[in-house]
Amino acid sequence: MRDTQPALDERTRRLLTAPVLPTLLRMAAPNMLVMLAQASVGLIETWFVSRLGIDALAGLSLVFPVLMLVQMVSGGAMGGAIIGAVARNLGQGRREQANELPWYALAIAAAFGTLTSALALGGGAALYQLLGGHGEVLRAALSYSHIVFGGALLIWAFNLMAAVIRGTGDMALPTFVIVGGAVTLLPLSPALIFGIGPLPRLGVAGGAAAVLLYYVGGCAVFAWHLWRGKGLLKPARRPPRLRWALLREILRVGALSSVVSVSANLTIVGVTGFVALHGTAAVAGYGAGSRLEYLLVPLMFGLGIPISVLCATCLGAGNAARAQRVAWTGAALAFGIAETIGLAAACWSQEWINAFGGDAQMLASGVAYLRIAAPCFGMFGLGLALYFAAQGTGKVALPACGAALRTVVALGGCWAAQRLGAGLPWMFASVGLGMTVFAAVNVVATLNGGRGK
Repeated sequence: MRDTQPALDERTRRLLTAPVLPTLLRMAAPNMLVMLAQASVGLIETWFVSRLGIDALAGLSLVFPVLMLVQMVSGGAMGGAIIGAVARNLGQGRREQANELPWYALAIAAAFGTLTSALALGGGAALYQLLGGHGEVLRAALSYSHIVFGGALLIWAFNLMAAVIRGTGDMALPTFVIVGGAVTLLPLSPALIFGIGPLPRLGVAGGAAAVLLYYVGGCAVFAWHLWRGKGLLKPARRPPRLRWALLREILRVGALSSVVSVSANLTIVGVTGFVALHGTAAVAGYGAGSRLEYLLVPLMFGLGIPISVLCATCLGAGNAARAQRVAWTGAALAFGIAETIGLAAACWSQEWINAFGGDAQMLASGVAYLRIAAPCFGMFGLGLALYFAAQGTGKVALPACGAALRTVVALGGCWAAQRLGAGLPWMFASVGLGMTVFAAVNVVATLNGGRGK
């Protein structure tokens, strides 16, 4: 009898047959390095900008949450949809359709990059004023924002081309580009900010220009890799006619996944607003504690990409049992990492908050947050890992509902605590409960095999 199974490349075959845990760890290690490098890019730039004074630093701080949201939506949500589409097609042996996906990624990047630029350039001033930016602070924010979001297409193209490459199981090239870019920014950012040598002193705008040059270089490397046939995929030199059915499926998964990205930011912003009712020092304490929560997202992203790739490849090949095994193995690993961070933060909460300042109210607020909410970090990590597994299957409706429910529980609990005069501890308990609800919904979704789109 003739074998009708499509021929698979060696890398895809390994993803379908190698032991799950070692494969997951081997793929996750470079991704976690990438997340560390990306986090360092922001820290490097922030440190250099801080040398320009408090107004410049405050202006950058207003833009950062918006830039973070664009990164999470383009790289995590829409990027995750691209990763899943590439991996599923390779798992099915549909090489011709997989070869077209880099063009779909560029088309989506062009559309959403243009939209991002239009929204940021048209509404940035109003948003930053709403967040408290005035005078020199607002001018610094707009100086940075106009440049970095004027090139938003580069951000989208960079993240989506990286997603295409990761979807093939290649984690090394994105790691090399992102780590190399971080190293390049070390001399480039201060040179443009302070005007070293023949370069002009651009101030805050110099930091934005350095970031865009980083994306230009990264896009060039990714495009060369894809269109010069250096990788697993061999896209045509000319764009194919895009099929609406495939484009719609990518956009559907990406749009639902965006709920998770938006809810993560919205929850922290909303809780910050409730904590602000207790004074500036209380906000500072919560902000110092929630930095660890922000750290979990990119860390889990580093682990989540391999989970998504493996699940999608296995599902594409018709091996649903292995996909489930990948999901639960990844979830256990994510829970262990995140819970270790959470318990350490709870045990050494005072030492962590003291590193940001010695105000008594700030210390009380930050310590309370870490002691109450941080032990739930493991549930947050577990929920994120299962969400990435759902991205691989293309069925993210329930995880998206779980993310939205997490926000409702956390902010609803804060509202009730404020109305009843229950104080900050009850607000922070609501944050922890929201993380637990997020995990529970994703566990149910995974047990049901990700039923529903």
